Amino acid sequence: MPSLFASYLRVYEPLTAFDRDRQSFWRRYVSEGRAVAPLDGPVRQRTAVIEALGAGWTRLPDLPDEAYVLETDETLLVCPWNLRIRVAEAALSARDGVPPVLADAFVPPVLAGQAKAVVEDWRSGARVLEHGVPRVHEQIATWGVPLRWFVLFDAAERRQVTAPDRRALRYRTDIAKSRRRASRALAVLRKTVGDVPITEAVEEAARWLEEFHPRSVVELDYGGLVDLLSDETLTADDSAELVAAGLTGLSNGEAEEASAAYDQLVARWRAVQLLERCN
Repeated sequence: MPSLFASYLRVYEPLTAFDRDRQSFWRRYVSEGRAVAPLDGPVRQRTAVIEALGAGWTRLPDLPDEAYVLETDETLLVCPWNLRIRVAEAALSARDGVPPVLADAFVPPVLAGQAKAVVEDWRSGARVLEHGVPRVHEQIATWGVPLRWFVLFDAAERRQVTAPDRRALRYRTDIAKSRRRASRALAVLRKTVGDVPITEAVEEAARWLEEFHPRSVVELDYGGLVDLLSDETLTADDSAELVAAGLTGLSNGEAEEASAAYDQLVARWRAVQLLERCN
């Protein structure tokens, strides 16, 4: 299966963020070599969700616990997949735009009700779901990178790989730094442009980060988007710098500079989004 054309915003939490049973589970998971590489994860996730949705449709399935893992000299950090919510979202999406008779045949009302409860708990900001799992550790965006994600990172945290057998682009930083950047961006946006969609989007990202352990690590991964971009385009991608420049322009009252940075960002990612319509 080809790479998914999506980007990912992930939070890796230290083991101390989990209860004792989960800590033991994740230690055993890593020691057994079961951790999944981010390069392989998206296809594994999609396959698991598709297979789960075909399993009788009588209840939301219990999916195996999987995760991405970061190991440092000091600690082990885990980004659980939380596939139960992915399956619930997929079940509800399968009913959208379908006549009731067909929707009920494909996704029975009982299952739809269970899925709706799981998704509503997550969206309401509930800290703990049915299985005691924290909020979703990974956000996914198809055919682009949301501009609000770049607010959380500095250009110096950018890492790029363009080897023949592996291409990747990611940002990674401490969650404390991401929280401070989101807070500063919110202050600037509220003061200069008010409660517009971009302000609300940054606020939503900031609230999401507050759900996690203070020693967590935040990662922005271009994922399958790198397959849409040449090495030269990846190297020249200065999206994080442009976001920072736009915020600085707003803060200093330099509207033209801020507008120029924003227009450049929108044009760049609009070109990527339009690739979805290519035959």
